[in-house]
Amino acid sequence: MTHPTNVAAVDHAITSRMSARAFKQQAVSRELVTEILQVASRAPSGTNTQPWKVYVLQGPTRDNLVSKVCAAHEAIRANSEVAKQYQEPYDYYPTQWVSPYIDRRRENGWSLYGLLGIGKADKDRMHEQQQRNFKFFDAPVGLMFTIDPVMGRGSLLDYGMFIQNIMLAARARGLHTCPQAAWNAFHSIILPHVGAAPREMLVCGMSLGYADDSDKVNTLVTPRVPVNEFTHWVD
Repeated sequence: MTHPTNVAAVDHAITSRMSARAFKQQAVSRELVTEILQVASRAPSGTNTQPWKVYVLQGPTRDNLVSKVCAAHEAIRANSEVAKQYQEPYDYYPTQWVSPYIDRRRENGWSLYGLLGIGKADKDRMHEQQQRNFKFFDAPVGLMFTIDPVMGRGSLLDYGMFIQNIMLAARARGLHTCPQAAWNAFHSIILPHVGAAPREMLVCGMSLGYADDSDKVNTLVTPRVPVNEFTHWVD
């Protein structure tokens, strides 16, 4: 029998999850991160392959990575040719955008910039806001997720369920997260830094911590398409 309290708790974890872009300096213990990862590991995967590998960064290791990637990000700004050194390991986004996806992407971007008062011509503030990604939005914990590229596309689907579990388990414990594909282009810096094996591929990064509710960036609520627009009942 379904218990109303359980339903409410699960629904709240799902609906209150957001991509937080400002975090408090409040520490998150290793024990709490371990607990979240342990719960998340119950995610399903094809034939129970469990293709995920997680690197947790806190303290100096986190700060050193931030410094390295921010320096690379600044170098790209100074010379666009440098970007050729930093290519994503896989196509997270399409190479050619079409509607309605490009429309949703634009709405999301300008909603964020509009909230922060960043205009289309304000390249400096755009760059600064983008670089917030590479500071983990000040979160005390950074997570890097890798996979063995020998695994197939289905394993990325499995990985998504694992990452979603992390975000929901974090919410159940009063924390917030921000999953970040922005790190992917800098995998050549990240993987050696965390001690990954040569054959590992970066899937994405994530910020984890307690959201700063006083920062207006965390008031952004992204819309969702109504159920009747993406659902087809086949009778």
